[in-house]
Amino acid sequence: MKKAEKSEGLARRDFLKGASVAGAAGVATAALSGKKASAAVPETGKSGSYRETEHVMKYYELSRF
Repeated sequence: MKKAEKSEGLARRDFLKGASVAGAAGVATAALSGKKASAAVPETGKSGSYRETEHVMKYYELSRF
């Protein structure tokens, strides 16, 4: 039983080491890519803003907003 517990603990450690190496590699790749990060630009003509539709107005009326 001690061998099973010990090998399980080592597997967990190996996983955590691998995960940290993969995370560091991802950060390094993003930092060294040379491309500047930019935000997505919304399409024109489509409104992504809040609209007070009929059911929203009904909700406000019922909740007294």
